[in-house]
Amino acid sequence: MGKLYLVPTPIGNLGDMTFRAIDVLKDVDLILAEDTRTSGKLLKHFEISTNMQSHHMHNEHKTINGLIERLKSGMSIAVISDAGTPAISDPGFLLVRACVEHNIDVECLPGATAFVPALVNSGLPNDKFVFEGFLPVKKGRQTRLLFLAEEPRTIIFYESPHKLVKTLGHFCEYFGDDRQVSVSRELTKLYEETIRGTAKEVLEYYTNKPPKGEIVIVVGGKK
Repeated sequence: MGKLYLVPTPIGNLGDMTFRAIDVLKDVDLILAEDTRTSGKLLKHFEISTNMQSHHMHNEHKTINGLIERLKSGMSIAVISDAGTPAISDPGFLLVRACVEHNIDVECLPGATAFVPALVNSGLPNDKFVFEGFLPVKKGRQTRLLFLAEEPRTIIFYESPHKLVKTLGHFCEYFGDDRQVSVSRELTKLYEETIRGTAKEVLEYYTNKPPKGEIVIVVGGKK
């Protein structure tokens, strides 16, 4: 039997790549990358020449059986996403589940993930929290927001920059204007910022200053 590794990659700052992650990516037989062009730059930077194959949400259902057979034959395979930890709102879960079903060893390395620093620096309670990832775009969005409006724990969302204002508007509508919100943008990068305040205040800020980059929203739970 081979082994599957899930290897976190930096969410922006290449200095966050761990020595262990580099060693694993150099030692495995194959790297599965969400976008080979993006990951190619990372591998080149760290002088990693391991063979790479595309593995993303549009093809992972079709490739899992073949990958399981490779792992059974003794291959070691690493999964990386464009940024952060694989399987956290990125491809990886389906392959991990298949490995567990076939008694293939799985090891996830610790490392970068965007929601942890966003939660910690939000100033909101982090002893108990809920990770929601991306909200449904259309179908089920209202139902989900109505459900989360009653959630007492801190809630974490991922969002794209062009949908942030709309989502903050929905938070005002469903959670209330006074609900505490923290928006972290471009974490670990040159223009990193965190804006904190009520849902209404943060909405007004980004309405006047359209955001760019990767975004994590942290919302206080219902009191």
